[in-house]
Amino acid sequence: MDRTRSVKVGLGVWSLIVALIALVVLTFLPTPYVIQRPGPVYNTLGTAADKDGEQLPLIAVEGAETFETAGSLDLTTVQVVGNRQRTPSWFELALAWTDSSKAVVPLDSVFPEGVTTEERDAQNATLMVDSQHEATAAALGELGYDTGAQVAVVEADEGTPADGVLEADDIITAIDGSPVDSAKQLRQKIQDAEGSAVELTLLRGGEEKTVKVTPQERTADGKTTWVVGVTLRTDYDFPIDVTIQLDNVGGPSAGMMFALGIIDTLTPGELNGGEDVAGTGTIEADGTVGPIGGIRQKLYGARDAGADYFLAPESNCDDVVGHVPDGLTVVSTSTLEESVHALEVIADGGDVSALPTCD
Repeated sequence: MDRTRSVKVGLGVWSLIVALIALVVLTFLPTPYVIQRPGPVYNTLGTAADKDGEQLPLIAVEGAETFETAGSLDLTTVQVVGNRQRTPSWFELALAWTDSSKAVVPLDSVFPEGVTTEERDAQNATLMVDSQHEATAAALGELGYDTGAQVAVVEADEGTPADGVLEADDIITAIDGSPVDSAKQLRQKIQDAEGSAVELTLLRGGEEKTVKVTPQERTADGKTTWVVGVTLRTDYDFPIDVTIQLDNVGGPSAGMMFALGIIDTLTPGELNGGEDVAGTGTIEADGTVGPIGGIRQKLYGARDAGADYFLAPESNCDDVVGHVPDGLTVVSTSTLEESVHALEVIADGGDVSALPTCD
């Protein structure tokens, strides 16, 4: 009996030793995943530190009257744990899998093969700058300002219909006689032509010209589009100066909250009624609110920062349903106008439950 018990104890000890060795090995083995978790939250109505650590207004306006604000209009962020140089351990992944505020995602989805961390950071910084310009254009447009939008050519791709027809810095003012003030509008007109030649009116070196270009069909991922083979940008001539101070945050997902912060700064009263509201979403100059990544982590980040309401892109609703932390009311939105209306209802103490949500 003692011998049998001794054997069982010995087997148990060895099993424990093997398990511990396996755990240690797994701890140091590289994994093909990274972890997303709630990141810092920034109040667009407050201040943020510059590169020297000095606190400056996150949104500063010159050339127009500004007004006092209250409460918060928070933009939310996501932090990524891990990179191609150092991925989380299997133990860290196991802990993250059990935490509803975190997500375990494939490494390649965040750090594409062949793209360094530095290159990724540079791309996100560019997207952040672009989102600030689009947010300013959307906010000023919502307030009735003329933003002086012009669609300019960055370059024409070799071997495409635009090659030899369009040149860098051409300003496209019209397509088939219809005025153009955004790259999105121009692309849609090209799709509507369904392959027929389009006439572009443009300014080249200050001189007006008219050219014709015939779009070519392109199919990718089963979707067919019409392209002319040109990279575009939208330039603005804003009537007032808007400066957004936010270092060490990249990507385009703060666009909508930037726009709302600008509107609140430029209008009397408190757009949010002094309440604590958070949100996320890309923004285009025409006010379209687009989807973002990591919304589940942003919901928890907003709740932990004290927000009572959260403005979420309608296009992210599938990721929102079933993942809203207690104490947070989510309102879905697809345009800047809808976001402003939601804030007005909140400010007036209206029926928030009647606003669109993610069901």
